Order: sequence, then structure tokens, then C-alpha cells
Amino acid sequence: MQAFEYARPTTAEAAVALLGSQWGDSEVLAGGTDLVSLMKDYVVSPKRLVSLKDIKSLGGIEYKPKSGLRLGATVTFQELLDSPEIARNYPALVQAAQGVTSPQIRSRGTVGGDLCQRPRCWYFRLGYGLLAQSDGKPLVPDGDNRYHAILGNEGPAYFVNPSSLAPILIALGAKVRVQGQQGVREVSLHNFFITPKSAEEREYALQPNEMLTDILVPPPEGIHMALYEVRQKEALDWPLAAAAVAFKLSGGKVDDPRVVLGHVAPVPWPSLEAEHALEGNTVGEASADEAGKAAVSRATPLSKNAYKVKLAHVAVKRAILAAAKGGANA
Repeated sequence: MQAFEYARPTTAEAAVALLGSQWGDSEVLAGGTDLVSLMKDYVVSPKRLVSLKDIKSLGGIEYKPKSGLRLGATVTFQELLDSPEIARNYPALVQAAQGVTSPQIRSRGTVGGDLCQRPRCWYFRLGYGLLAQSDGKPLVPDGDNRYHAILGNEGPAYFVNPSSLAPILIALGAKVRVQGQQGVREVSLHNFFITPKSAEEREYALQPNEMLTDILVPPPEGIHMALYEVRQKEALDWPLAAAAVAFKLSGGKVDDPRVVLGHVAPVPWPSLEAEHALEGNTVGEASADEAGKAAVSRATPLSKNAYKVKLAHVAVKRAILAAAKGGANA
């Protein structure tokens, strides 16, 4: 690991003042469950780490029926799981957190860190860059692409977004609050993630001198929600495909559905096709299956990951059925 400067500010304003103007100058350190491993492997070598440990304003869980949920960026997975208000009002968010099975990561990993973690693509982790290229040639299309994208994978990015929480948060209409040296702004979580076109970009809409401070989730009144993940093993691992759904029922028919796929594209993938297939229909095996088929109708699998198309299809179907069965939140 390359030597670095370590800073422990006590306010968000002091933290962003310590961030550099270019990627590589500095990195934000929260739980460190991803960043430290990246540094050990020399994938990133920041000159300065800015710890968020002593900034109390970045913690805390607040729920109000009229305004919804606020999660501080440094809230840990375990704190999320231990919250009765989240369990009562946002059960699918608990489902997402339960997918992180490691007690160590639950106790250290943060919700903000989950949204900002870097891709798990092995080419990236082995030092071939965000776009996995060698001598300007992409390595993924003709390489080992078993776990890469089946949607939004026309290039040059082929990795999948690794966030556990993002699909359900996007389905619920969440926003994030971002603080930088020019002030504070709010961004729809859907627009927070981007597909990079060059190796100098990152996978999220942050500038090098900005950091995520809060996650804001609207009230869940009347919403049926569920998350379904398909995994190769139950031990600590990332899903092969996931689907998050949120909708209301009006007269027994689906109203305003949101379907977001995870781990199948460089960004969490809202499926307009699945939403159109669901809108105005009653929920049953047939309608859920049609929505699942619609969700992957534009999939373009690579040479070794066609199996993920069926997994994503089934994940959408089962998430829809689970949401309808689970009942609406008051």
C-alpha cells in the first residue's frame, strides 16, 4: 500500500475542504470495507484519506410519516437492520441489507459506501482499469465475462453495478444529498449512477471534491414492495441478478409500478418494459411472468453470461409476486 496522509475532520464542511480537485488526490473513508482492499491491491493510491468517523451529522436514522426516511451516509448495515422503523415501513430495504451476510461487513459497511463502492469486475480489480482494456482493446467481450452485464453493455463499460441497496431505493424514488465545496445539492438516485465512457470517469455523479451525506426516501404509504436476489451461494457473495419492485394496487390492479434490476448492467437498471407490462393488470403468475420476460427483452448477453437472462426474468417475477403477497405499508 502506498503511503498516504490521513485526516479526521469533525464537520462535513471541513471534510469536503480536504478533498482534492482530481480523482486520485484523495478518497473518502467511511467503513473502509471496499476502499482498503482497493488500496492494498494498488487499484487506487490516494495521496490523502479523509475519514468520516468523527462527523456526527453523517449518521442517524430518522423517519417521519409525512416526509419519509433519512439515512445518514455513515449508517451501518447493522444499524439499518436493527431499526424497527425501517422494518415496519420499508421491509424490502431490510431484505436488501440481509443479503450482506458477513457480520464484519454489516458492522463496518455503510449505506453511503454501498452506493459508492467500486465495481467487482475482476479485470478492474486486477489493474486493467474501469473499462477493462489492454492496449486500447476491451478484454471483456472475448474474455471471461460470466458475471458481466447483459443490459446496457454496448460498451465501453461491461461491469455490473454492485450496490445491494440501490435497486430498491431507486424503486422507492429515493434521492441522495451531496455536499461539495460549492454547497449542497440533491440528486435523484436513479440519476446518481452513470455509465462511464472513459477511464477517467467514475460510475456515479460525484465530483472529486464532493461526498454523499444523506439518503432520502419518500413515505411508503400504500406501497407494496419486495426485493428478490439470485445467488450462487448463501455465504458472502454478490448476487448474479436481482430485482426490486414497488407499486400500489387500485381496485386490485397495479398502479404506478417501479421495477429496477440489479447486478445486470453498469447501473441499477429501471425496466420501463416491465413497468408497462404490469401497469393496470392484476398480479398473478401469468402477469408477473410477462413482466419478467419484458424486463429482459432488450438483453444482449455476452459469450459466457446468457444464463443471467433467465435469472433476471425469474427475479422480476418472484419480486412482483412477493410484493403483492406482502401487503401495502400503512
